[in-house]
Amino acid sequence: MDTKEGFLSSINKKQPQGLKTNGTPYTVLVVDDSSVMRKLISQILKSEMYEVCGEGTNGFEGVELYKNLNPDITTMDINMPMLDGLGALKEILKFDKDAKIVMLTSDADQNLVVESIAAGAKNYIIKPPDRSVVLDKVRSSLV
Repeated sequence: MDTKEGFLSSINKKQPQGLKTNGTPYTVLVVDDSSVMRKLISQILKSEMYEVCGEGTNGFEGVELYKNLNPDITTMDINMPMLDGLGALKEILKFDKDAKIVMLTSDADQNLVVESIAAGAKNYIIKPPDRSVVLDKVRSSLV
C-alpha cells in the first residue's frame, strides 16, 4: 500500500462525531418552531451519526419530550411560541440539572444569549447555522 492509499484509508475510517467511544450514537432532541430549521439541524447531526430521537415545535413540547426521551443533548430555539426556549431551558434544568442544551437564535441579541448561558445553556448558535459550527458546538457541549 502506498502513502496515498494509506492516507485515504485513514480518512475513511474516521469515527463520526456522533458516536460515543462504545460505538453507540449520542441522542439529540431538536426543538424549533420552524420545520425547515428542525430539518436542517437534524440533517447536519445525522450526517455525523447522531441519533435525532425527537423533534419539538415549542418549549412545552421540548420539555415533555426531554422528560420522556432523556437525550444526551438538546438544541433549543430561543424564540418560539407558547413557551420560549429560555423558559423551556429553565424547566428542563429543574428536571435535570445536568442537561446539556445548546440554544439557537436568529438574531444576535446578546442579552438573550447571555441570559441563556447564565441560566445553564452549554452553548449557543446564531441562525442560519453553519454545518461546522453546529457540529463543533454540539460536540464541545457534550464534554
